[in-house]
Amino acid sequence: MVACGTSWHAGLIAEYIFEELCRIPVEVEYASEFRYRNPVIYKGDVIIAISQSGETADTIVAIEKAKEQGAFIFGVVNVVGSSIARISNAGAYTHAGPEIGVASTKAFTAQLVVLTLIALKLGKEKNTINEDRYVHLINELHNIPEKVKEVLLLNNEIKKLAEKHKNSKDALYLGRGYNFPVALEGALKLKEISYIHAEGYAAAEMKHGPIALVDENLPVVFVATKDSYHEKIISNIQEIKARKGKVIAVISQGDETIPKMSEDVMIVPEADELVAPMLSVIPLQLFAYHIGVVKGCDVDKPRNLAKSVTVE
Repeated sequence: MVACGTSWHAGLIAEYIFEELCRIPVEVEYASEFRYRNPVIYKGDVIIAISQSGETADTIVAIEKAKEQGAFIFGVVNVVGSSIARISNAGAYTHAGPEIGVASTKAFTAQLVVLTLIALKLGKEKNTINEDRYVHLINELHNIPEKVKEVLLLNNEIKKLAEKHKNSKDALYLGRGYNFPVALEGALKLKEISYIHAEGYAAAEMKHGPIALVDENLPVVFVATKDSYHEKIISNIQEIKARKGKVIAVISQGDETIPKMSEDVMIVPEADELVAPMLSVIPLQLFAYHIGVVKGCDVDKPRNLAKSVTVE
C-alpha cells in the first residue's frame, strides 16, 4: 500500500485488517519514500494506492514506477476521474463527496470502510475467514453510522476539554494494535489544525524514549477502546500516571477501569476492534478542531498546508 499523510494512516490500519482476515503479508509505504527507493516488486504484486484527491504527486509517481515493474495497481480514491483513478488497473471510489477542509476527516473514514470491505471480500474468497466472523463484521460495519451519530453527541463535552488544554505546548498520543495508527492520526490532526506539537507513538514503545517527556504539564492521549490489548494499555496508563502525566483517554462504553485512572475520558460505543478506529478517531478530530477554533486558527485552511500535495 502506498499513500501519504492521513491516507497512509488508513493504510496502516488496513495492513492489520488484511493480514488478520486474508493472511497476506502487507507493507505500507510513504509514497514519497517508495518512489525513490528500488523496491522489490514482482510481476502480479498488488499495489493499493490510497489518496483522497487522486492527484497526490508522490503517489502518482510511485504507482507509475510500480506499474512499469509489472505490478497490478488498485486505486482507492475519492475524486472521480482523477489521475490515480486513470492510472490504476482497477479500483474503488470512496464516494465521500467533496472534502473542502484541508485536514482530511470524512475521507479517512471512507477509506477505512472501503479497505475493510475489500479485505472481507478477499478473506471470504480465500477461506481465511469463517462465515460467522464474516457476517459479524458486516453487521458491525452496518452499525457504524448509528454509532458515529452517538460519538458526535460528545461535541460539547470535547469543546470543554479543548478549552482546558488549549495552552498546551506539546501532546503525546498513544495506542496499540488497530488503535496505534489512530494515535498517529490524532496527533497529526492536532498539529495541522491547532499548531500544537504532538507526537503519536505505539504505547508499548513509550519506554524507548517518549516517556522522558512526561511531566505534570504534558497531556497524554490514550486511544484505549476495548480490544485484545486492553489490559496492556491499562498498564501503560498506570506508567504515565506514576510520572504525573495528564491522561486523556478514548474508551469504550462500559469501561469502569480507565476512568478511575484518567483526568478526562471520551466515551465511544463498543465495536469490534477491527472497525473501532472508525469511531475512536472522531473524538480526536473534534478535540483538534475545538482547540484550533478556541485559539483562533483557520481550521479549514491551516497555514502552510494544501488540500492536495501536487508538487514535490
